[in-house]
Amino acid sequence: MATERRTPRCLVTGATGYIGSRLVPELLATGYSVRCLARSTGKLRDHPWAGQVEAVRGDVTDADSVSAAMEDIDVAYYLVHSLGSGSGFEETDRRAARLFGERARAAGIRRIVYLGGLTPAGVPERELSPHLRSRAEVGHILLASGVPTAALRAAVIIGSGSASFEMLRYLTDRLPAMVTPSWVSTRTQPIAVRDVLRLLVGCARLPDDVNRTFDIGGPDIVTYQDMMRRYAAVGGLPQRLIVPVPVLSPRLSSLWVGLVTPVPGAVARPLVESLRHEVVCAEHDIARYVPDPPDGLLGLDEALRLALKRIRDTDVATLPRSPSEGIPSPSASAPAAPSDPLPTDPDWAGGSLYSDHRERAVDASPETLWRVVEGIGGENGWYSSPSAWALRGWLDRLAGGVGLRRGRRDAARLSVGDHVDFWQVEEIEPGRLLRLRAEMRLPGLAWLELRIDRDPAGGTVYRQQALFHPHGLAGHLYWWGIAPWHAVVFGGMARNIAAEAEASAVATG
Repeated sequence: MATERRTPRCLVTGATGYIGSRLVPELLATGYSVRCLARSTGKLRDHPWAGQVEAVRGDVTDADSVSAAMEDIDVAYYLVHSLGSGSGFEETDRRAARLFGERARAAGIRRIVYLGGLTPAGVPERELSPHLRSRAEVGHILLASGVPTAALRAAVIIGSGSASFEMLRYLTDRLPAMVTPSWVSTRTQPIAVRDVLRLLVGCARLPDDVNRTFDIGGPDIVTYQDMMRRYAAVGGLPQRLIVPVPVLSPRLSSLWVGLVTPVPGAVARPLVESLRHEVVCAEHDIARYVPDPPDGLLGLDEALRLALKRIRDTDVATLPRSPSEGIPSPSASAPAAPSDPLPTDPDWAGGSLYSDHRERAVDASPETLWRVVEGIGGENGWYSSPSAWALRGWLDRLAGGVGLRRGRRDAARLSVGDHVDFWQVEEIEPGRLLRLRAEMRLPGLAWLELRIDRDPAGGTVYRQQALFHPHGLAGHLYWWGIAPWHAVVFGGMARNIAAEAEASAVATG
């Protein structure tokens, strides 16, 4: 009589990385226990699941820490690589994979699960880019380790934070027309991050005799040019004009990507070098073990929509920026979907977010300052350059917007959902925070955040931040076009709000 297999205990390496940080909550939701191996366990603290996992400090190149991390583990996820670490990364990856496989076999690990890159059919590995060649070699090493291994191979992963997706995002957002290298005509088979994670979780229960690679991809086979145009359509951007030319080498292409996007050159270069080869799945055997969802794998358009959804459809508090920038961290709650940005994603991930930050010490109580903050707009105005605000309201009405004509519902009190001229109250914490979301006609999304804090000595501090998420090139041009006026409008606003609170404090004794 067969015995029921116990719930797997999983080790996740690379838990602070793009895939690892999204895989952990999926494993926990399935009921698995999870241990995370990280060089800096402090980076795990920003995740809502941090208290549900065992975090151990270590490195996959250190034999002792790997052995310790593998004690009492059933399934080990290998999600690390040296992309962006400079020359010598192939040898580092090779050495780490050998060590991981040896220690996994010695520890009695039941299965290794690895996520690598999809390689082109019929192309000798020696002709691949160093990045793809190294990913393939790591897979071979783990498969030969003596531990049953599932080596999943993916091309472009679609989701906020994925380096390949971020390159696509910034190039398409910022360039309505572009002269591109010939690799934009290379075919690829992108896959949504949601499907990648579902497959990784499913591999934890593969039969013990399965030791092989699996090609994984979504239902669409497209060129990079197709992806850019479909991104533009899903993102509501005008159709992009793309003119491929044969003269840009991979190195020049990576420099071009580095100029146009914030993706670091050390990350962009190996990715761009990999684009010269067609990467299309040769099989879909994984479905025999981890069946496709009833409604099928996510198509490219739906994957793009999910990757773009978070920043468009919810408030600024969900954006992965640090509290030091005046924006609340989203770490208190889990993201709605794997395609969402996370607080541990690189600074260059998640799209552009411009900000203008002002801070002033105020010689008044927080309560007095809050009365001024809560009374902003309407008859009280915006405490700086009335003519500039009036002009902005007039221009908004000219463009079909609401302008400044709505005023306020109540002259002294605000609630979530209230309209304040051409803003709407998105969040309010009485005595501490007022966040307004712009309803004016803009090429992007805008917020104005007014916050009251205490300094270490107990004094009152006023913090003000204007935030703007641009939509397409027009959004970037808009921000930089009005940037020279920020000191007058936003600087004057902070200065005058502080002065009004201080005058009120003096008047009331």
